[in-house]
Amino acid sequence: MAMKIKKGDTIEVIAGDDKGKKAEVLAVLPAKGQVIVAGCKIAKKTVKPSENNPKGGFENKEMPINISNVRKVEAL
Repeated sequence: MAMKIKKGDTIEVIAGDDKGKKAEVLAVLPAKGQVIVAGCKIAKKTVKPSENNPKGGFENKEMPINISNVRKVEAL
């Protein structure tokens, strides 16, 4: 499937909880037909304690959105 949306493009979310948001594409997953968008579909992920993060805790992470739920916004 040819992807018309590329990393760095500005898109608008047209379906889901973040409907109406305009943001930048961080990554494209062509095999799955999904994109990762900055600030959209945020999930809290648990992080185990490590040397870098001795306390562990939670981390906010952007999750993939189906390509059919976003629309490319053309710059005027």
